[in-house]
Amino acid sequence: MNIIVNGEKLNISDNSTIYQLLEKLEVSDKVMAVAINMEIVKKDKWDTHKIEEGDKLELLHFVGGG
Repeated sequence: MNIIVNGEKLNISDNSTIYQLLEKLEVSDKVMAVAINMEIVKKDKWDTHKIEEGDKLELLHFVGGG
């Protein structure tokens, strides 16, 4: 199925969860927040929340600085 992650088209397996996507992208330890279609999904739901065809995901991490 086709989705968009941080503005880039990506094809993933049907019935993928957020956590499975993060593992596939090798960023599971770097991402602090995930928004799907402009709505934040809580981290405790990442392993059960299914991604749907056409979803737009934003994977966010925090950067320190000043």
